[in-house]
Amino acid sequence: MIKKFIDKLLGKPAAATGKKASPLGKRVEIPADVHGIDPDLLDERAVKVVKTLTDAGFEAYIVGGAVRDLLLGVRPKDFDVATNATPQQVKGLFRRAFIIGRRFEIVHVVYGRGREHEVIEVSTFRALPTAATETVAGNEKTSKSELQGKAHAVDASGRVLRDNVWGPQVEDAARRDFTVNAMYYDPQRRLVVDYHGGLADAKSKLLRMIGDPETRYREDPVRIIRAVRFAAKLGFTLEPSTLAPVKASAALLANVPASRLFDEMIKLLQTGHSLASIAQLKKLGLGRGVFAVLDAMLTETGDLPDGVRGKFVTQAFEDTDRRVKEGRGVSPSFMLACMLWHEVLDRWTKIRNGGEPPVPALAQAIDAVFDARIGDISGRGKLAADMREIWMMQTRFERRTGSGVFSLIEQPRYRAGFDFLRLRADAGEIDPALADWWEDFALGSDDDRQALLADARASQQKQPRVVRAPRPSAEAEAPADDEADTVVDAPAKKRRRRRRKPGGGGEGAGAPAPAAE
Repeated sequence: MIKKFIDKLLGKPAAATGKKASPLGKRVEIPADVHGIDPDLLDERAVKVVKTLTDAGFEAYIVGGAVRDLLLGVRPKDFDVATNATPQQVKGLFRRAFIIGRRFEIVHVVYGRGREHEVIEVSTFRALPTAATETVAGNEKTSKSELQGKAHAVDASGRVLRDNVWGPQVEDAARRDFTVNAMYYDPQRRLVVDYHGGLADAKSKLLRMIGDPETRYREDPVRIIRAVRFAAKLGFTLEPSTLAPVKASAALLANVPASRLFDEMIKLLQTGHSLASIAQLKKLGLGRGVFAVLDAMLTETGDLPDGVRGKFVTQAFEDTDRRVKEGRGVSPSFMLACMLWHEVLDRWTKIRNGGEPPVPALAQAIDAVFDARIGDISGRGKLAADMREIWMMQTRFERRTGSGVFSLIEQPRYRAGFDFLRLRADAGEIDPALADWWEDFALGSDDDRQALLADARASQQKQPRVVRAPRPSAEAEAPADDEADTVVDAPAKKRRRRRRKPGGGGEGAGAPAPAAE
């Protein structure tokens, strides 16, 4: 009897009794002494949102991945709230709240301003699909008129295009993807509400789909990518029936809007487990053909390449993962610039070999790579501007004379450009002395900088030059062909001792800031 009670609290399935379990699951309330969530890990603003809603007479809970992370003893990066209040009712309770989204209508409650602002995402409990769900022939773009006014609609493959039908919490839990993401936490009563055994799966590190996995992947193919991300981030194993349809369902990702798929790729690679995510993609048979950006970087077998190119992107991912784990910001533009750099380099070389001057050739190569790998996605303009600046800066680093060096270190993106240069040097793509010179210049005093510029000018003047041998007299013996010219090389420049090594790469992390003038 006691064992049955404990199993119930932990969400373990009951022994077979001949009765079919409800597809909706069964509500189990788990007290604090069983779930063990540390209240100190909670976000006070998320708790405030819950309290505001409950004080107004609504149900409200912290939900989803935040509850999963809390159960694992990890402070969540984001806190979401679920409630039975409609989006309009939620919006009316908060001073700064905005209803967003067409596919899933949700409310963003905003606290603070500028870079320090925080968004608590509030969703309304949703109902399960019914037989009355409407099917449209096209997609989000081609069937806008048909979707107008519809609360729930799917395309021909079963992918959900609209899902704004409200329902009870038990149905909201059943329509979530994985059991570990379908738990609700009441921070005031310190209760976890679990309908599908999510607590037991979290403790077993098991990723289990709610409902029929094949159907759930058809409803939203992005769940495949989410499965990869959670497996890599949390070290979870996909439950066999959840894993089985993954590879066959991957073709459905072609129907997902490019912008949404691109955003999912960024999430996958910026959770602090980028290399593990790439390995997980290969393990599930998704190493190629899912993300065009990854296809540009990986080999035909879905692996990172050998040699300098593989070392370069590996170091970039390691630095990104380290920054995430240290709680520092990461920039998708820097990471993408690293991922696509060698395709840009290949195209640049080809265009230059065709007779185009270096700078216009690089601009053409960048445009071609963006068209091939990024496409027409939301936010492309900002990404393109940042990445282009990082790449174009690499040609400017080669020139270490004149006033251009001073204007370069004053560029807003200089730190990112230098980090990129340092990665290239550390990977063996370029001479480390070039990165050392720029590090010394950025950190140096006015006198140091003038000395460095003088050294750079002298180095350029001492390039190898050909000295003609004197014309022999009529009596002198004619020199052999290989002795007719003597090449006199300038002595090699002594490498400067580095002042200090900047921190890891990625969006200017640890790059030297220009010295105060």
